[in-house]
Amino acid sequence: TEMKLPGQEGFEASSAPTNVSAGELDSDLGPSHSPSPDGPSDTESKELGVPKDPLLFIQLNELLGWPQALEWRETGRWVLFEEKLEVAAGRWSAPHVPTLALPSLQKLRNLLAEGLVLLDCPAQSLLELVEQVTRVESLSPELRGQLQALLLQRPQHYNQTTGTRPCWGSTHPGKASDEEEAPLREQRQNPLRQKLPPGAEAGTVLAGELGFLEQPLGAFVRLRDPVVLGSLTEVSLPSRFFCLLLGPPMLGKGYHEMARAAAVLLSDPQFQWSVRRASNLHDVLTALDAFLEEVTVLPPGRWDPTARIPPPKCLPSQYKRLPPQQREIKGPEAPCLTSAEDRHRLDPHAPSPELQRTGRLFGGLIQDVRRKAPWYPSDFLDALHLQCFSAVLYIYLATVTNAITFGGLLGDATDGAQGVMESFLGTAVAGAAFCLMAGQPLTILSSTGPVLVFERLLFSFSRDYSLDYLPFRLWVGIWVATFCLVLVATEASVLVRYFTRFTEEGFCALISLIFIYDAVGKMLNLTHTYPIQKPGSSAYGCLCQYPGPGGNESQWTRTRPKDRDDILSMVRRGLSDFSSVLAILLGCGLDAFLGLATPKLMVPREFKPTLPGRGWLVSPFGANHWWWSVAAALPALLLSILIFMDQQITAVILNRVEYRLKGAGFHLDLFCVAMLMLLTSALGLPWYVSATVISLAHMDSLRRESRACAPGELPNFLGIREQRLTGLVVFILTGVSIFLAPVLKFVPMPVLYGIFLYMGVAALSSIQFTKRVKLLLMPAKHQPDLLLLRHVPLTRVHLFTAIQLACLGLLWIIKSTPAAIIFPLMLLGLVGVRKALERVFSPQELLWLDELMPEEERSIPEKGLESEHSFSGNDSEDSELMYRPKAPEINISVN
Repeated sequence: TEMKLPGQEGFEASSAPTNVSAGELDSDLGPSHSPSPDGPSDTESKELGVPKDPLLFIQLNELLGWPQALEWRETGRWVLFEEKLEVAAGRWSAPHVPTLALPSLQKLRNLLAEGLVLLDCPAQSLLELVEQVTRVESLSPELRGQLQALLLQRPQHYNQTTGTRPCWGSTHPGKASDEEEAPLREQRQNPLRQKLPPGAEAGTVLAGELGFLEQPLGAFVRLRDPVVLGSLTEVSLPSRFFCLLLGPPMLGKGYHEMARAAAVLLSDPQFQWSVRRASNLHDVLTALDAFLEEVTVLPPGRWDPTARIPPPKCLPSQYKRLPPQQREIKGPEAPCLTSAEDRHRLDPHAPSPELQRTGRLFGGLIQDVRRKAPWYPSDFLDALHLQCFSAVLYIYLATVTNAITFGGLLGDATDGAQGVMESFLGTAVAGAAFCLMAGQPLTILSSTGPVLVFERLLFSFSRDYSLDYLPFRLWVGIWVATFCLVLVATEASVLVRYFTRFTEEGFCALISLIFIYDAVGKMLNLTHTYPIQKPGSSAYGCLCQYPGPGGNESQWTRTRPKDRDDILSMVRRGLSDFSSVLAILLGCGLDAFLGLATPKLMVPREFKPTLPGRGWLVSPFGANHWWWSVAAALPALLLSILIFMDQQITAVILNRVEYRLKGAGFHLDLFCVAMLMLLTSALGLPWYVSATVISLAHMDSLRRESRACAPGELPNFLGIREQRLTGLVVFILTGVSIFLAPVLKFVPMPVLYGIFLYMGVAALSSIQFTKRVKLLLMPAKHQPDLLLLRHVPLTRVHLFTAIQLACLGLLWIIKSTPAAIIFPLMLLGLVGVRKALERVFSPQELLWLDELMPEEERSIPEKGLESEHSFSGNDSEDSELMYRPKAPEINISVN
């Protein structure tokens, strides 16, 4: 039995004379119930507890050739959008948003109201269906026979696998031969079938002009059980709906436009939901009227009717089309929403369970361990995919580059106290341990620019006061670990709720600029160390020669078109998964082939500390007085602030709800970093913290997207392939790289600098801050239609951007001067600046430009933002913020 919704009981008694209910066709069927005319779409149906309806493929077959030779020919198809058959070009058009004429919808309604409507028809074959459809009193037996023979003719489909028009088969309805099997094989091999999800159903619309009909004939059929109706559709799918629109010739494209209107109606999720649950003609017409109420009219003379509207990047929510009573059911307090993602989509300011205080010492750490422990086995099993292999290669090269670069910089900053060997060993040990124990295993630990600045300052301080650097650094590390443990015990990580987009973008922009600055600076330095020779120079050069006529031949093996399409699809998929790795290998190959004089990757050849005469363990005091172990607490306090900010800002960015991860572990991650601070300080290795840019690149290289998507629909984001194995293998390979010097010495450093430059530019260009900076230099008429520009005056947007630019410039200046010792405090000051902005901008402006802080979220009703957070507004843009697709604000496209 079907679900019965309120408000439709009165419709069951009404029925047109020609409307044949399911009970009249099959006495074994029980009484059906009428649905609401505005049912939810697939997503809303799932949230309301209604089984999700299968995807519907709609095909339009038109009757052509009157009066000489009648034939059915496929002219259009719909999944989500319309595709027209371009006969002259011999291909399907690009998917586009269909546009309809209002008279065609009205004519279709009138034809259905006077025609035949069969709901839950028990037909099991095309012959039985045709017999049911032609059971009309106005048709004489002779006309009924002609019409049946015509409807049983095999339609002509455009075969995309061969690119040729298929031959006609038998037109005799009762003849069963091998000819009937050939079209079915072509249906199964149709490439469109791969784009449709399992369980998809078909709907067919047949339309055309018949001279022997005196009046229009309309029929709408919903089959009780979906069945494959032979070669009626180009894809072998069980059919659920059948619509017939025939009649005498008329001026214009009357039947063609009515057929398109019927197909568009069936492709609409709301109409389809209603008509699947309709029990009589009145329900079908009510659903059609509800569709008409939501139609948007394009005025004539103000647009080009031949223009095709491209599909939107993201389909809008169907929430606004629900009746008021169902909107109340789907409000932010709906009990049926159980997943964190659904709750956040309806209430984006719902507090994360990972950021709730327990009120107990180490309570947050214990909760993180309990939350992540059940996922531990899957954190290794989920890595069994080829995509993880591609991610390992890409992130390994990025990590090695980072270790080489920061190792060299540390060697210069500490006069050899630390170097490339320590960088390799520390990266391998700390990174592997973190991947095994941390709450967010996708995080990549590495040396970062801010920590490197602090190391340089600490060494300068030790040299100025004649201190033994490594023992003093050991005590700083001990104090930092102690302070971090205090932060973990007191659940200080819940303060990351105050890290809004303002703070995240400022920090991410700074790190990205450091990546870009270092990469460009090193490549410019290469022009002096390895100058490019002018033409005619005898130093080195390359000679490009074209082969002779006999050497430029291509041998092609002729393959079937389908095989060629499959091979090209596999090649494209492989190039997409390994694009970054292939680019790196191509750079290495060109360097080797051309014999260019470029600097190569320098890897240590011996496993020993860089500083001669020291062991791997650092003495606690060395030549320093005992009281320096206490004085080390002051610089350790500043470094603790830096570690906390650097670690937790990266964690907030990685653990956004829209990434659909298994859950965050803010307290557990900070605890692991604290323990690793002790280990690396005792071994004299660099300090490590989450690397924002490389971690984002790691996560985005593991992005999962749907393979089967409807034509015109962008692949759906399915989440991140979260596991521990890729990071673990990356850091193991980094440690093994110490012994791979004979192989890695052929990797050019410019290729590795290119990785740095790419990651920095990609991260910087994908944040909203960069878009707002572009608005500063863009005339108003050329500005993109951003949502924030619809709700915030442009001058206020520029003011907010200018404040962010000023903060970023101040951070860069402080980082580059001797005052860099207060750099951690300046990072913490970003939160204070964001808090002060509440006095300059209204809460509604901050809602669009940034995010609300916890205190503001609780006072939303008092701030007058009900229209932005409620679902009761009737204006089309009242709730637009809530309908925006949740997508990561900071996103690096790797593949």
